[in-house]
Amino acid sequence: MDATTAEGRLLDTAGRLFYAKGVQAVGMDEVRAGSGVSLKRLYQLFPSKGHLVEETLRRRDAAIRESVSAFVREREDPRERVLAVFDWLHEWFGEPDFRGCAFINAYGELGSTAEGVARIVRGHKESFHAFIAELVAGAGGSESLAGQLAILAEGAITTAAISGSPAPARQAREAARLLLDATR
Repeated sequence: MDATTAEGRLLDTAGRLFYAKGVQAVGMDEVRAGSGVSLKRLYQLFPSKGHLVEETLRRRDAAIRESVSAFVREREDPRERVLAVFDWLHEWFGEPDFRGCAFINAYGELGSTAEGVARIVRGHKESFHAFIAELVAGAGGSESLAGQLAILAEGAITTAAISGSPAPARQAREAARLLLDATR
């Protein structure tokens, strides 16, 4: 197995396991066994669990950015693009393996002890907020409104994870619509 294939298998397995069970509950041997990659190759590619966690988060960040961007681009109306973020959240919350935000989860487990994880989590949240700000600006909204909508989205993610329901996305979408209407 070449390095690229091994790396992909390791990241797929680690991402799935870390999200399902939590970072601290998953050992490197479980990642090795689930991926079919030898322990030697695993440590050649990722010298520590911290390296594997960080790369898993970077990979997830890229996937989320692409997914939400593609979903939003399907809308032409700038206001509908803003609201589409909440529709995307609703679809995500309805997935059978939804466990909340992997970044918040990782930060909750490791943030105070793993600066690399904290930096990646902050970067992910900043980019998500910047994405919303860009959409809001395109709809004629202010930076202040963008911040409010980003907080609505973040709150919906956390509430959906705790409640086990996708309903918070619809509630946040309605609040976002009201805020957009109020700023016209």
